[in-house]
Amino acid sequence: MRHKRSDRFIPRPQRTERGRKGEVKWRTPPRLWEKLKPLAREMRHEATPEENLLWQRLRNRKVIGLKFRRQHPYDRFILDFYCAEVSLAIEVEGPIHQYTQEQDAIRREYLECIGLKVLRFSNEEINNNLDSVVDDIATATKERLVDQERPG
Repeated sequence: MRHKRSDRFIPRPQRTERGRKGEVKWRTPPRLWEKLKPLAREMRHEATPEENLLWQRLRNRKVIGLKFRRQHPYDRFILDFYCAEVSLAIEVEGPIHQYTQEQDAIRREYLECIGLKVLRFSNEEINNNLDSVVDDIATATKERLVDQERPG
């Protein structure tokens, strides 16, 4: 099934399970997972300096006690950082990302369409303002937690 948003057709991902609070969890199809998993592992071992800097501030539940994953396969993409508890994706923009602005917009729209909040930070922001980046992430996670607590 397809649905229309912003004059683009975006396919719906597969719904395959429900989380602890009854929310729908999206999963990568098994055949695609087998291809993405080794690529994600490789990307974790070859992280950029900026990704490593940010990871040191996110890992071990350092941001309001939430678990973040790095280079996490999600549907057909590999997200730089992902927090399942609040459906938050964090992308670090740098020279290693080969997407055009249009492709990036489509990717972002697709991820938001399936319920993720997407935050993007440039390498420059991480290098020059890491505390501000982490504060922005903490604010976004708190907002998502509040939204989850609101009924329907």
